[in-house]
Amino acid sequence: MPLNTPDLTQFPPRSPRVRLGGYVILPRMLDKGRATLTGKNGEYHYACPLDQRFLDFAGIDAEALKKELAKSDTEVLAWITANAKNKKTMPEILAWSNWQENLAPNNPDGREFFNGIHKAVAPNRTDITNWFDVLDADDYVTFGGKA
Repeated sequence: MPLNTPDLTQFPPRSPRVRLGGYVILPRMLDKGRATLTGKNGEYHYACPLDQRFLDFAGIDAEALKKELAKSDTEVLAWITANAKNKKTMPEILAWSNWQENLAPNNPDGREFFNGIHKAVAPNRTDITNWFDVLDADDYVTFGGKA
C-alpha cells in the first residue's frame, strides 16, 4: 500500500469527529481499513457498528470500499460519491454528521456499554456525554494519556 498507512498498534485512528467530504466517521474508518489491510489495526475493527452508520447512510459496501483504500482520501471520497447508492446533498450530509456527532446511547444496553467505557477511561469527567466523546477519551487513554 503506497500511502502512509496508519499503525493502530502505535497510535489511534483519527477522531470520529474528523470530516471528509462533510462526513464524520469516514476518516476514522479509512484509517482502520488501511491498518487492517496491513495487519496493523490492533484492537480496532473495520466495518464495526460505528463504521456501519456511515456505510448505511451512504449506501456503500464495506468490502467494495476496502478495495479502494490504497488510494488517497480525496480519491476514496470521489469513489464514494460516484458509487454511493444513497446520493446525498451536502445539507443532508452535514445534518447527518451533526446528528452523529451528538448521538448518545438511547437504550439500556447501549447506556451500560457506554458507562462501562466512561468509568474505565475517565470516571471523573462530566463532559463525556455522547459516543464520540467516549471514543475520543478511550483513544487518548489507551495510548498513554491521562483523563
